[in-house]
Amino acid sequence: MKTYLNQLQYILDNGSKRVDRTGVGTLACFGLNGRYDLSEGFPAVTTKKLVWKSMVSELLWFISGSGNINDLKKIYTHNKLWNLNYEDYLKRHGLTEDQSDGDMGRVYGQQWRAWQTTDGRKVDQLQEAIDTIISNPTSRRIIVNAWNPGEVDYKDVALPPCHSFFQFFVADGALSLQMYQRSADMFLGVPLNIASYSLLLHMVARITNLDVGEFVHAIGDAHIYLDAQEQCRTQLSRTPLALPQLMIRDRGQQTIDDFIMEDFELAEYQSHDAITAKMAV
Repeated sequence: MKTYLNQLQYILDNGSKRVDRTGVGTLACFGLNGRYDLSEGFPAVTTKKLVWKSMVSELLWFISGSGNINDLKKIYTHNKLWNLNYEDYLKRHGLTEDQSDGDMGRVYGQQWRAWQTTDGRKVDQLQEAIDTIISNPTSRRIIVNAWNPGEVDYKDVALPPCHSFFQFFVADGALSLQMYQRSADMFLGVPLNIASYSLLLHMVARITNLDVGEFVHAIGDAHIYLDAQEQCRTQLSRTPLALPQLMIRDRGQQTIDDFIMEDFELAEYQSHDAITAKMAV
């Protein structure tokens, strides 16, 4: 995870101070890239604690195709990753939780699994990508797009997709994945994003009988909120620990929908203490 830590340091040293929609303000750099070789271990942050169960449950929620926060809570009751965005979404619509059924608009999962076309069809992009990996692994069109320009208005969704699209690449019997992230909260969000897409890569490789290759992370607006600078410096003062190994229980999973929370274990994971910061909404 030195790549990630180097990015934090680079932003602290070179970032431009910018205003943002939350009013908190950021230090930001544009256009950062990272590569994570998954054969070397699972890229879980060790200089602070990774909220493993929240990350796994969120990914399973995306994969399910749901845009309802209640479905996320059914997977893992204690997941709070979307609470503030949901509360803000309700506030924007003048609603209370009692007046809502939990819907947050067409967020990631619905775009991944049920992209709406102009002629009324729905496209399961994730399944089509998996099918193409199997049938035509050298295709340059194995892409899943979450950024739908017609459905990113503040009235449409709780949060427009930050990790906007991803692409798979097969070579020498190994599967790699590159994700483009338009907006990246480097302290709170990015460790989860790295872990989430690395886990997704492992899952797809498992059901397509491929080895895991690299997770490649392309970031547009890479920022540290001004009120999280000291937390970043604390993290950078710590010595990274050895990467853990991802263990996936073999239950004969054949499709991307076959995985459950209990299938995943982060073996030999050790980390420094948690570091807290406020989430900007």
